Amino acid sequence: MFPESKVLLIGTAPVHAESIAMAAADDSCHVKLNHDALTLIGRSREVVEHVAASGERVYGLNTLLGSGRDTAVEEGSILAYQVQVVRYHNSGVGPYLSRAEARAVILARLVGFSRGGSGVRPETARFYADLLNRGVHPAIPAEGSVGSSDLTQLAAVAAVAIGEGEALDASGVLVPGAKALADAGLQPLTLHAGEALALVSANAYSVGAGTLALLRLRHVARLADVALALSLETIARYDGGGDLSPFSPAIQSAKAVDGQRESAAAVRRLLSGGWLEDVRPEVSVQDPLSFRAAPQTHGAFRASVGQLAAALDVELNGRGDNPLVDLESGQMVSGGNFQPMQLALAFEGLRLALAHVGIPSERRIAKLYPPQRAIRAKHLAAAAGSGLVQEELPGLLWYSAAGLLAELKFLAAPATLGAPTLSADVEDHSTLAPLALQQLVKSVDAVEKLLAIEALTASYLLLEAGAAQPLGKGTAAVVGRLADVLADRPSAPELVEHARRELRIVVDGLRQGGNEW
Repeated sequence: MFPESKVLLIGTAPVHAESIAMAAADDSCHVKLNHDALTLIGRSREVVEHVAASGERVYGLNTLLGSGRDTAVEEGSILAYQVQVVRYHNSGVGPYLSRAEARAVILARLVGFSRGGSGVRPETARFYADLLNRGVHPAIPAEGSVGSSDLTQLAAVAAVAIGEGEALDASGVLVPGAKALADAGLQPLTLHAGEALALVSANAYSVGAGTLALLRLRHVARLADVALALSLETIARYDGGGDLSPFSPAIQSAKAVDGQRESAAAVRRLLSGGWLEDVRPEVSVQDPLSFRAAPQTHGAFRASVGQLAAALDVELNGRGDNPLVDLESGQMVSGGNFQPMQLALAFEGLRLALAHVGIPSERRIAKLYPPQRAIRAKHLAAAAGSGLVQEELPGLLWYSAAGLLAELKFLAAPATLGAPTLSADVEDHSTLAPLALQQLVKSVDAVEKLLAIEALTASYLLLEAGAAQPLGKGTAAVVGRLADVLADRPSAPELVEHARRELRIVVDGLRQGGNEW
């Protein structure tokens, strides 16, 4: 994990996705390349210079790119060609990446340099560290990559590095890249042979922004168990349900699914110390599947999140460069490691998994609606003749939940199968990993809102029921936090957004308090 000293030291040891995400999200994080990394980068550069001096024809080093792969670049034009490569690929469109996403892109590429396959000079790697440490925020368009290297996003970074392109200042205003460098006390970088391609030919957007998505997905895994636990206590009070036997060690040990056991154990911890732990003869023998089989669904989702973490670690610690600098043979070798298929499929699968998390959540919300309606009728009767009731919980949040579920199902459709062939049919397959990631982020937004609605609805009903039976220690903490949100009586959009913020604080706080979910 990211050290408390706010320094991320990049060496040749394995790097993990969580560390990249935490460093990217924290502007105060200082990034340093250690001696081992700089030595490896230097050795990699020596191979490039040896191959260039030999006159051997190597893709992108002394040839054009794509369909021009067999056209030589004259030796006297190679340095000018570096600038041409950056300008040509700086063609992205759409909204600009956030500051955290831009930092994640630069950081992921910097880690790529440290693996020894890119052949950039040590001073080029240090320059990318300086971009992070001095707060330079390149304006990186989100759209333009088909997932066979994130060429356009990385070219936007490289353009600023050479004193061109655009950046965003601290106020979010576009400024010329040269001004952003000058304000940070940096001189534009002069690229040497082969460096332009090394700067742009990687999957640093999909990988870097993917690490940020990973942290959010892990929060969703915990939030789903919190919403479920709250709904269990609610149906126990209003509908005679809340059977905890499906969450028992006996059931969970009967099937070797780690995520499922973790989810069930999290629910038991949340409910520990509460009245649901007592044997209740009146309890229904079985709750609906949206309650009873939730650990199986949440567990499968957790497994998918684990697969994404593994795929990100593979990309971070691998060498996806083309051509690849192979230190063992002293050669530059053409290949296809820039095609992050495993990562793209992880993004794809998670959107489907999120839709499955959303389906039972929406069904549980629907089952909480009748008692909510009954409470509203009671309040209206009590207020007869004295005016309208000002409700703490908007009455049709269930409908919003249904709409969010429909969006989740729509977003679960495949994104990676639609890439056309490009560059005179030379680039005839792409992963579309960036599109899959962007759709995944939308899915995360939707499911967070859906689970927040479930948590709000359950908490409202538990507060209305009073304190006759004690809540679990974990669920009581959540209800207490959401009670203040409900008491403010904000509009529905403000209510859900406020709840999302508070749930992030309390859910992560419970985890840090010793309950690792």
